Amino acid sequence: MIFDSLLGMFSVDMGIDLGTCNTLVCIKGEGIVLNEPSVVAVKKGTNRVLQDGNAVGLVAKEMLGKTPTSITAIRPLKDGVISDFEITQAMLRYFIRRAQGRKHFIAPRVVIAIPSGITAVEKRAVLDSAERAGARHVYLVEEPMAAAIGAAMPVTEPTANMIVDIGGGTTEVAIISLADISVSDSVRVAGDDFDEAIVNHMKKTYNMAIGEQMAERIKVEIGSAAPFSDREPSMEVRGRDLISGLPRRTEVTAEEIREALQEPVTQIIESVTRTLELAEPELAADLVDNGITMAGGSSLLRGLTTVISNATGLDVRLAEDPLTCVARGTAVYLENLEIWKDTLESDADET
Repeated sequence: MIFDSLLGMFSVDMGIDLGTCNTLVCIKGEGIVLNEPSVVAVKKGTNRVLQDGNAVGLVAKEMLGKTPTSITAIRPLKDGVISDFEITQAMLRYFIRRAQGRKHFIAPRVVIAIPSGITAVEKRAVLDSAERAGARHVYLVEEPMAAAIGAAMPVTEPTANMIVDIGGGTTEVAIISLADISVSDSVRVAGDDFDEAIVNHMKKTYNMAIGEQMAERIKVEIGSAAPFSDREPSMEVRGRDLISGLPRRTEVTAEEIREALQEPVTQIIESVTRTLELAEPELAADLVDNGITMAGGSSLLRGLTTVISNATGLDVRLAEDPLTCVARGTAVYLENLEIWKDTLESDADET
């Protein structure tokens, strides 16, 4: 144990928010050093990453839906968990080496944030992927806890704090008190489902097929959960006509996209209310004053704080820089790893 602590003084230890859409890496004392899409480009029919050394992250994301027959762009995580072990391992290895830079003579200790609702088998997959990607020791922390800490919520105090972390693959809802989760819920409905709802809307309403990147653009530019202006915008959408098979364009409005997003938004609201219903009366009483804090990239959907506030009767606020809350939370764990590592699940638990 003492030897490991000494090694920690010379290794580039890091915290990783291993997300369905984006992976963020922070280094102890430096903050977030990497924020890249969780996408890898491989040779078709194999798990071999393209050998140009840059076929991971942003470069690979730009290939989504545009690759030739010899290349496939893969998102190796689905609904917050690993769906392709080998590709995830290759992606983590690339990100770890990039974050280390030239200081890679001692393998790092790594803190990884995981959804609170994943199974033991899914946790084992995360531990194994990180170990094989080059980590010396791997520690797992639940995403809602990391998000709350990253959002600077007073989680150690004897009062209820509620976090709603909406990422790409999962929504994590938790009530935290005295540095632990009192009540939580995890649903595999999040930003990817917003995109899928938009894709389905374009098919049903306009007989038009659109790609993931176009759906994401629509969500970002005019997507909302509640009306956000007197004169809501529209935008031009380009895709392929499902009847003629030819490229075409059409105009869509913010109102119809809001209607398309209603189902996944409702599922998220139900998760929030379900968690509140399970809270002890004293915790519920605290939340009347403390309200709800929202984190995660998909919490930025316009009007989402409004509809959750209307459904719960509580004040709902966005955390500062919600996209990076989980990563910043892992950084805090890194700073206090010697104190907290016994409370975290780790690869050492398996030995």
